[in-house]
Amino acid sequence: MPGLVIKDLPAKLHRKLKAQAARHHRSMTKEVLALLERALSEETRPQEVPPPFRGRFALTDEFIDRARREGRE
Repeated sequence: MPGLVIKDLPAKLHRKLKAQAARHHRSMTKEVLALLERALSEETRPQEVPPPFRGRFALTDEFIDRARREGRE
């Protein structure tokens, strides 16, 4: 089975992982495996796209062209 080494693990994260492993009565290695399995097996749902913005006036090509010209003057 392939192995994995994590270098430069921040001390705070190490402490949190150690505490969580203890709460679940697992070794740190088993806890990391459980976390990875759960994170990678969950189906990711696409975020809902909000409805198009409806302003007070229509954003036409003419309006955009005029705004460009005025911005360059």
